[in-house]
Amino acid sequence: MTGQTPPPLPPDADLRRMVHFSAGDGRIWLAGQRMLLVHAAALGELRRELMGTIGREQTRRLLMRAGYSSGERDARLARQVRGDASVLDMFAVGPQLHMLEGAVQVTPESCEIDVAAGRFHGVFRWDHSWEVETHVRNFGPQSEPVCWMLLGYASGYTSAFMGRPTLFKEVACAACGQPNCRIEGRVLPDWPDAEVMARDYAEDSMIVRLEDLQSQVDTLRSTLQPADELGPLIGRSKAFDAAALLLRKAAATQVTVLLTGETGVGKERFARALHAMSPRAGKAFVAVNCAALPADLIESELFGAEKGAFTGAGAARPGRFERADGGTLMLDELGELPLTAQAKLLRVLQQGEIERLGGTQTRKVDVRVVAATNVDLQAAVASGRFRSDLMYRLNVYPIRIPPLRERADDIEPLAAHLLARFCALHGKSVPGFTDRALDAMRGYPWPGNVRELENLIERGVILASPGEPVDVHELFPTLPGQPPVTVNAAGELVRSAPSGSPALYDEMIGRGLSLDGLEDALIQEAVARAGGNLAAAARALGLTRPQLSYRLQRVRDRAKE
Repeated sequence: MTGQTPPPLPPDADLRRMVHFSAGDGRIWLAGQRMLLVHAAALGELRRELMGTIGREQTRRLLMRAGYSSGERDARLARQVRGDASVLDMFAVGPQLHMLEGAVQVTPESCEIDVAAGRFHGVFRWDHSWEVETHVRNFGPQSEPVCWMLLGYASGYTSAFMGRPTLFKEVACAACGQPNCRIEGRVLPDWPDAEVMARDYAEDSMIVRLEDLQSQVDTLRSTLQPADELGPLIGRSKAFDAAALLLRKAAATQVTVLLTGETGVGKERFARALHAMSPRAGKAFVAVNCAALPADLIESELFGAEKGAFTGAGAARPGRFERADGGTLMLDELGELPLTAQAKLLRVLQQGEIERLGGTQTRKVDVRVVAATNVDLQAAVASGRFRSDLMYRLNVYPIRIPPLRERADDIEPLAAHLLARFCALHGKSVPGFTDRALDAMRGYPWPGNVRELENLIERGVILASPGEPVDVHELFPTLPGQPPVTVNAAGELVRSAPSGSPALYDEMIGRGLSLDGLEDALIQEAVARAGGNLAAAARALGLTRPQLSYRLQRVRDRAKE
């Protein structure tokens, strides 16, 4: 029997040596078993199709059984590869193969194994689960665990290793908001709900009742997001859903709404959606940026002016409040409003009356005010830049729109929406994003929020080659990359030396090459080795053919100087 705290996983060089790439006949082998390199996105699409066709529960059980079968096959290697090792090192073949196959990162937290006595209890942490990534990408954050194939694999492997049914439960899942996934395994009789767990792995028919599917469709229809004339607001994160729920509740009322959040989070889109969902949707929506108006004109812009009220006022002119009568007025960057205008705004909110600049007559207006600011109004009150009575009047119904870094689950649907928009705008066909690009977007802090994402997607569409997905270097040209893991001539996985390695740097300095000179030499060598075939040279350098042609022209231009 092993101790409760397992040692670190042993080296996996013995397992990596069993992976062979036979490019000549189009096969990959793992110790005699044929393997496949399959796009995770393709498996995610299959999962999505199954969910839509046979329902969540049947999909879950089907994928668990598929994973179970895979785990059973890998268990056969444990004693074959490490027959003389300790029982823990022997058992570690499963978690290490799971990692080598690209499924998930496994970290043992506790493991107790006694094969002869039939006792097993193990807890493992999972990070970077492919199932979490693809499931959340297609369906958003979840309330129940989604690592179905991975769970089946762990159960199948451990059952075969122990020689008796040994099943795992996913007790935490990153798809549900936890920092990582965790699984716990026991021999089947040790589980209080053993019969229910065993049923997940029993073969059954794929009959799904039509009423269940109809119920799922009705549920999806009932969760539509707020929308405006530009379409629905895009988001599925918990932070977004909380803000959208507050927006929906306020829409049918007349309450003044205060939208807060950093620059670029989409406050005007939220304000437009609020107007579109309200009974005022048929009337005007007027937006004014208080920070963009000169201080001496802001009162006349908001409240209007009578003829002769100031130099150049040759005729009476209605202000934004009057133009928005019956509808909605959005006051963006409200924290920049001068104190005199704040006093008049307070009167409008309290009494529904305005008075034009230079006039003596009050006018009734029926306007719903939506205020927006990225300024801390409490701090502005404390510094004397904002009236406290106006802040309390506006703060009746605040809605905080979270920054994009708190809405990681919204990045991919937002990016897909923006990609479609800019492809149509620029007349380009770009099928999507590479996995590297999606991973980089999820890890980026987004100081400019949705506005920055919008700019980066447009740049990516412009730089991407037609028919090719947007890659990470087209979104983040200066983002440093990690040296890739590749396959050498013997079919082994090796990590390429980074381009900034000391040896390369020393050679460049020793030869007196500048950075431009190094680039010129690399490009010329690639073209020469490809026999003048620019497409082949571009592939070798990780470029598109147009990108290589552009750089090649720069080489020629520099040679003429």
